[in-house]
Amino acid sequence: MLADAADSITMERFRATDLDISLKSDQTVVSDADTAVEDALRRTLATARPRDGFHGEESGDSGWGPRRWVIDPIDGTANYVRGVPVWATLIALMVEDDPVVSVVSAPALSRRWWAGQGDGAFTGKGLLSGRAMRVSQVPWVADCFLSYSSLNGWVDSGRGHQFGELLRTAKRTRAFGDFWSYMLVAEGTVDVACEPELALHDMAALVPIVTEAGGKFTSIDGDPGPVGPGALATNGLLHEEVLDLLCVDQDDSEDSLVIPRRAL
Repeated sequence: MLADAADSITMERFRATDLDISLKSDQTVVSDADTAVEDALRRTLATARPRDGFHGEESGDSGWGPRRWVIDPIDGTANYVRGVPVWATLIALMVEDDPVVSVVSAPALSRRWWAGQGDGAFTGKGLLSGRAMRVSQVPWVADCFLSYSSLNGWVDSGRGHQFGELLRTAKRTRAFGDFWSYMLVAEGTVDVACEPELALHDMAALVPIVTEAGGKFTSIDGDPGPVGPGALATNGLLHEEVLDLLCVDQDDSEDSLVIPRRAL
């Protein structure tokens, strides 16, 4: 299984004293574990599914066709290299532009989440111990639990004012970050998760899990699926209200005053 192979590599290198870490051109970190996972999954799929395409965060695209595998070898590499156990491998199969099957595997948390289109969403340590997930039924943003990754990205994207309004409106906020925010939405623990700047490999595996749990997943402009810019996942009941808050036309020339720099 692809997730088993990824977990074996990531756990062997997690907190390794000789872990090789470097900066990519976008100034995000990458480790030798990231590249090892992606290379291993690419080789496996090239043998098992030679007609399928492949899109990986670290090595780009290969192959072409209606079926494409989208891999983020370690979502949360910044956590991984610091020894924080909140990171995961994201694996999705897309048919045309639609993610239909996905697995999110977080071995340091002893958790997996998975979904197939029309088959529901589940979580547990493995397929034989999974339990079905459903999103929450919180109907108003004023009563919701919101999770996000960082404040800097919202300011940099020109939506700091809008996100500040969302933070002030929500009843409770925490920055669980990365994949975990979206898995918590699917579990019904958190009601809203959003980020302003994400790529396909960050989002593809999240979509089936959130939607099969009864939630809604769009860009922060309201376009369905992992199309960007960024991502908004909710229990569905809250989606339009959150979009209204994030998409309202504001003058962001003084964005940094809305979210004080000391909080970033």
